[in-house]
Amino acid sequence: MKKIKKIFSVLGPGFITGASDDDPSGIATYSQTGALFGFAQAWTALFSFPLMAAIQEMCGRIGLVTGKGLAGVIRLHYPKKVLYLTVFLLLFANTINIGADLGAMAASAQLVFGFPFIFWLIGMAVLTLVLEIFVSYKTYSKYLKYLAFALLSYIVAAFAIKIDLKEVFISLIIPHIEFSKTYIFNVVAILGTTISPYLFFWQADEEVEEEVSHHKLRRMGAGQPRITPKDISRLRLDTVVGMFFSNLVMLFIIITTGATLFTHGITKINSASDAALALRPLAGDYAFLLFALGIIATGLLALPILAGSASYAVSESFGWREGLYQKLKRAHGFYGVITIATLVGLLINFIGIDPIVVLYYTAVINGIIASPLIIMILFIANNKKIMGERTNSPFLNILGVITAFIMGLSTIILVFSFFIK
Repeated sequence: MKKIKKIFSVLGPGFITGASDDDPSGIATYSQTGALFGFAQAWTALFSFPLMAAIQEMCGRIGLVTGKGLAGVIRLHYPKKVLYLTVFLLLFANTINIGADLGAMAASAQLVFGFPFIFWLIGMAVLTLVLEIFVSYKTYSKYLKYLAFALLSYIVAAFAIKIDLKEVFISLIIPHIEFSKTYIFNVVAILGTTISPYLFFWQADEEVEEEVSHHKLRRMGAGQPRITPKDISRLRLDTVVGMFFSNLVMLFIIITTGATLFTHGITKINSASDAALALRPLAGDYAFLLFALGIIATGLLALPILAGSASYAVSESFGWREGLYQKLKRAHGFYGVITIATLVGLLINFIGIDPIVVLYYTAVINGIIASPLIIMILFIANNKKIMGERTNSPFLNILGVITAFIMGLSTIILVFSFFIK
């Protein structure tokens, strides 16, 4: 029991960040992947893991070493025009993502518990805002950590159905490539969903929040914490575990939908709740329930991270007071951005746009931001004036450059695919 508690205590911003990547929008994308291609794109879970881990470790280390979030560091050392454009696109993409997640959560809750869609939609938005604004960071971070374990439901759900493990293993280690528009489009959408800019900002800021909560900093953006090799080791372990967990869940979602929906010719999934509903007659009530409840729990995890990462970025860009440890009366701007992003996301559900189209356009925006932002992260993480002796290793730089190149290429492919019939 003591060992479990010790391991659990090590898990922090990296673990929460990784888990939040499997939000309802991500679940919809991975479900669509399994429905369209079976296990053929299972290799993407293995492929994206080291790339995610490398970038997130850099972001976390930037926050840990500087005592500032990513936007705060960029504001001090790079052109403000670049920062403002990046933050605007981040806010726009996150707000759309919030809307898609809220819709999927409400639809899933309606499937499981009944009551009208609008009841759950408004209720979940209000619950998220109340928790984020009025609960202290120390308490809230524990709540997010516990919610992350809800993702285990997707691993459990996979064992409720019959799976050809040999076929899964072969698909995982031997990439199956098709040069068709649909196949490439979906791979790019997976990368845009998995390696998302909101994760970069969130983890950097949460490392600073941790320092404030442990009294190593008076407040966010004020001073530099004293970092030991033990702190860096903790960060690396936390991040690797978080990204591994995220990609493992992604793999099991693809496996579950591939073994059921794809096998039975169900290839059109518009949302995560659609996937849960389609599973019911094929995999039984147990798998359906696990899938649907997982959507609700992961949404409650992801919503504050989407709204919070955007608010951190906006607040740091304009020098506002920021941080979940702050009281509402001392950080009106910070909590104002969180509230507006959440409410606008809620209203998106009344426009009547096809959810899968929303997700793909969000992936485009994320892809546009991701590549130049990763390049900037690489510059920061290698700048001794900013990072001191805590700069990148050659191995991390190689992974970072590969990630920036792949995300840039993915964006180009995704944009061109909209013009190809």
